[in-house]
Amino acid sequence: MAQFEKLTAPSQGTPIRFENGQPVVADNPIIPFIRGDGTGVDIWPATQKVLDAAVAKAYGGVKTIEWFKVYAGDEACDLYGTYQYLPEDTLEAIRTYGVAIKGPLTTPVGGGIRSLNVALRQIFDLYSCVRPCRYYEGTPSPHKRPQDLDVIVYRENTEDIYMGVEWEADDAVGQELRKHLNEVVIPANGKLGKRQIPEGSGIGIKPVSKHGSQRHIRKAIQHALRLEGNKRHVTLVHKGNIMKFTEGAFRDWGYELATTEFRDVCITERESWILGNLEKDSGLSVQANARMIEPGYDSLTPEKKADIDAEVQAVIDAIGSSHGGGKWRSMVLVDDRIADSIFQQIQTRPQEYSILATLNLNGDYISDAAAAMVGGLGMAPGANIGETAAIFEATHGTAPKHAGLDRINPGSVILSGVMMLEFLGWQEAADLVTKGLSAAITDKQITYDLARLMEPQVDPVSCSGFAEAIIQRF
Repeated sequence: MAQFEKLTAPSQGTPIRFENGQPVVADNPIIPFIRGDGTGVDIWPATQKVLDAAVAKAYGGVKTIEWFKVYAGDEACDLYGTYQYLPEDTLEAIRTYGVAIKGPLTTPVGGGIRSLNVALRQIFDLYSCVRPCRYYEGTPSPHKRPQDLDVIVYRENTEDIYMGVEWEADDAVGQELRKHLNEVVIPANGKLGKRQIPEGSGIGIKPVSKHGSQRHIRKAIQHALRLEGNKRHVTLVHKGNIMKFTEGAFRDWGYELATTEFRDVCITERESWILGNLEKDSGLSVQANARMIEPGYDSLTPEKKADIDAEVQAVIDAIGSSHGGGKWRSMVLVDDRIADSIFQQIQTRPQEYSILATLNLNGDYISDAAAAMVGGLGMAPGANIGETAAIFEATHGTAPKHAGLDRINPGSVILSGVMMLEFLGWQEAADLVTKGLSAAITDKQITYDLARLMEPQVDPVSCSGFAEAIIQRF
């Protein structure tokens, strides 16, 4: 059993263990929770009340959650001492019990930790950040048709520029690195011309690995396989048109994974065009098919035309029988889009997308932009998932000026709890919460952040009142 310095674990309950990256869950799992700083004092009690009520109603006492309070952020410093933002007790509890949920955490001042959220992701190798963005009827939104957006952002958590390998402009090591790059690396490259990194530059390194990319994209494809119809769709989001060897590699490794490990259940966009063309005209020649999938085919050089022809023939030979005849339409479609294009398309053509698999920085931007379309971060849940642990979390900040006033929107943590219930396999309880929350919003039983955006405005309910409204509408 785990040993704790200042905590006492529940006397009842069973740890969650992981097999091949999947949780094995008893009927009485022990789940550590971090209340959170600032408004965590309001939103966590509301969340716990909703989750417990849903589990009780769904399973009649057969299944229960044994909650285990652990500490991080300012609350941890109060118990463990100055700068003890992330005590070993908390880390040991998550290692032991596998799944945890938390409210918002403060940004540490001193203590050697730049971000508690990032620290937790790195310590437990929680490489996939999962952010569903869907609309609940009645939620005020700046968009005319927010109900058209129903996407899940899979944001890679452990690599990219967010890995934190960087140096300040006046750092001696950074200056030495800049000098080495300018005098040795760039001239030796031969493709960078006379480019130089200017004096006074901060420097950050952007690592993107095949292993890190593919394990993350694998999670996204596995999620898509649990969906139905046109939601079986994974879009690789990248800036590979500019960053060819990092973001471009992310795209290429994603396609490689889809066409090898997931060959029997995946189709790429170009492959779907080729097979779709043959469905419409079974006598279509290879050259005619190539002309249909490649814009400007007739203006290409003979060598490039031959390459496209060979691609078409290879697809027909490899998967014509296994994926053709419309069979590919029930498989996972894998395509890719440039990141800046996705910002436009989730607004203008949101219904065309389902799962967006991104690198770290792009995913940060896109998930917040998508959340804004369907009601803001107050309604945006999140999860960080790895092979041996998962942490579900509020996606917004601590909002300390609202703390203790029982007025903040607990929706983000409640919906993160829904994700946790789904992760446990407790879909019946998860469905009760989403049903109750949707009905509460429809009935305008909402907190001030949503009420002030209503036209006409409505009187808000409290944080705890919103939780009660959800439970009453199970």
